[in-house]
Amino acid sequence: MPEFSKQSLARLRTCHPDLLRLFSVVVKRFDCSVLCGYRARAEQNDLYRHGRSRLKYPNSRHNHKPSLAVDVAPYPLDWSDRERFCLFAGYVLGAADRMGIPIRWGGDWDKNTLLSDNRFDDLPHFELDLTGQG
Repeated sequence: MPEFSKQSLARLRTCHPDLLRLFSVVVKRFDCSVLCGYRARAEQNDLYRHGRSRLKYPNSRHNHKPSLAVDVAPYPLDWSDRERFCLFAGYVLGAADRMGIPIRWGGDWDKNTLLSDNRFDDLPHFELDLTGQG
């Protein structure tokens, strides 16, 4: 059974308890790595400058303590394997639904299940959906 590395677990522990609970379940069936939980000002603004985030500090859900967002990728990591990211996201979204955790994925921001209308793909990004919609 897969489990998180010490580094992934440390990153996950910077996140909201619901995200910790969700991904602790996910990793048991789908091997994955936590890339990022909480982000401080310098890291967030650097990602914004390089076009890897659309938000400056403190506007990302990664900028809260605990973090309301987490970046998690299927392991082994292959950035070119979009299909695997989508399969992983489906697994995460299904687990979150079963657990009653409202979540939004960076591959389908509007949660309409159509990936073709997404303007900014952030495939490893999952965040708590605080809007109450969806």
